[in-house]
Amino acid sequence: MHRYRTHTCGALTVDDDGAPARLSGWCHRIRDHGGVLFIDLRDHYGLTQCVVDPDSPAFGQAEKLRSEFVIRVDGLVRRRPAGTENPEMPTGLIEVYVREIEVLGPAGDLPLPVFGDQPYPEDTRLKYRFLDLRRDRLHQNITLRGRVIDSLRARMKAGGFFEFQTPILTASSPEGARDFLVPSRLHPGKFYALPQAPQQYKQLLMMAGFDRYFQIAPCFRDEDPRADRLPGEFYQLDIEMSFVEQEDVFEAMEPVIRGAFEEFSGGKPVTPSPWPRIPYAEAMRKFGSDKPDLRNPIVMQDVSERFLGSGFKVFARLLETPKNEVWAIPAPGGGQRTFADRMNSWAQSEGQPGLGYILFFDRARDETTLAADPKATGVGGRGPLANNIGPERVEAIRVQLGLKAGDAAFFVAGDPDKFAKFAGLARTKLGQDLKLADENRFEFAWIVDFPMFEWNEDEKKIDFSHNPFSMPQGGLTALQDIDPLQIKAFQYDVACNGYELASGGIRNHRPEAMVKAFEIAGYGEETVIERFGGMYRAFHYGAPPHGGMAAGVDRIVMLLAGEQNLREVALFPMNQRAEDLLMGAPSPATAKQLRELHIRLNLPEK
Repeated sequence: MHRYRTHTCGALTVDDDGAPARLSGWCHRIRDHGGVLFIDLRDHYGLTQCVVDPDSPAFGQAEKLRSEFVIRVDGLVRRRPAGTENPEMPTGLIEVYVREIEVLGPAGDLPLPVFGDQPYPEDTRLKYRFLDLRRDRLHQNITLRGRVIDSLRARMKAGGFFEFQTPILTASSPEGARDFLVPSRLHPGKFYALPQAPQQYKQLLMMAGFDRYFQIAPCFRDEDPRADRLPGEFYQLDIEMSFVEQEDVFEAMEPVIRGAFEEFSGGKPVTPSPWPRIPYAEAMRKFGSDKPDLRNPIVMQDVSERFLGSGFKVFARLLETPKNEVWAIPAPGGGQRTFADRMNSWAQSEGQPGLGYILFFDRARDETTLAADPKATGVGGRGPLANNIGPERVEAIRVQLGLKAGDAAFFVAGDPDKFAKFAGLARTKLGQDLKLADENRFEFAWIVDFPMFEWNEDEKKIDFSHNPFSMPQGGLTALQDIDPLQIKAFQYDVACNGYELASGGIRNHRPEAMVKAFEIAGYGEETVIERFGGMYRAFHYGAPPHGGMAAGVDRIVMLLAGEQNLREVALFPMNQRAEDLLMGAPSPATAKQLRELHIRLNLPEK
């Protein structure tokens, strides 16, 4: 018999009735039922109920056990007595009558419970992550992560992609976030950088003629953490393809991502192919976001003409400036004054002056209206806006938005570039509070036609808005002849349920176009050669047209696991202050280490 186990804790069935068994695992829960002890023994594979009664030679040892002791038990498998079966468990029809117990690893007082799934302070959970990972929900999340990665890898290989591993120690490059720098001992005063993404390497692989590349790639970015982004490091499904246009990338990757979601969605519907293609400008106008949650049916509309020259002077005066607009956010079922007041208060909590609204009602059922006009019919509108613009404009807004009695419309006004994000937040809140979205589905779309450049108001300069290596639509001619802020790029994102799940583009593989694009963003040719010399040189020796994308593995797993925070699907994440509380990182370097690296610290004053 094996030293520790003949079976795992998820393997025994009624077919093993009467057979001897040896199990090892953790004491998940211990119950005392009238002097008979029931031990739920847990390992990676499941739970088995073990029974120890006073007649067992192991009873005295069993009385000393506590939660999370690691033990070995020997005993006989038997059917559970009638009425005590648990059909929800794979081992729920049997139990093990224990004759011998060996304590393999005692456990002290637990800093957090493993049994159950009660909330606990995050810093405690991260400091004792090895205990946190024993909890069933987190354990299942990490197991799911491994299965999802296996699925993605298999689907990529079936699609003719070859897996590569690119360097971790590389050169610094402007990918949109700060680099993690690694000092070189052999080259004093010089530094490597951890890759923000394998962008240049995967493009160089295309220069080398490998055609279809993928990698489950670790990426490192020194940026502030948030719920949908892990501090420090994350993983992405990184892809590159040669001799492709945008649609070729879509056709190759849609089946991979969609297939993984269909496999692990638990029956939740997944958007069938082909996914919608939504231009960036349209996404911002309709949804106020470039990663819209399409489960939410609310579509915003421009209603500026309804307020031009109207009696609502606040909007009418704003519209005298050509760039300004008024957008309406329809709210089906939101036509109650108390709800409108709550939305107005929420808007103020977001730093806005408020949120204008019109509440639509059935005039034939409204006592106030009937008192003035007993024959009143149709739908009317209430609220300060309705009172100021008159019934004809109110009706025009209602018809345009397709609303009915009991519904509402909320309004934002000004420069759309400044209010679109807030409007998108309002749309999301309305969808959540009015329970308009079908949350038990995965809705995908490609967001396309991103602007190549954007205006950096802080530095008063033009910056790349997305990936600096993307091909501008129109190529070099567009870079030379068109206002940079009007140039669109062959760049695209995958949006799913309000998250950016993947991002990519067709690459700018012409060296003269690459130099021109970087010049517009304030980088001279010398800088391009210095920072991207390897790729710049490669473009001069037969560069194939190529493109690709990268999908966030952590976000994919987070969505499939039904979690709201990436730390719930990562093994050993940092906290919100980018600290690893388990391992004590970051930590000070020793004086010897600093001398070897020729580094002297210049710390800020406390």
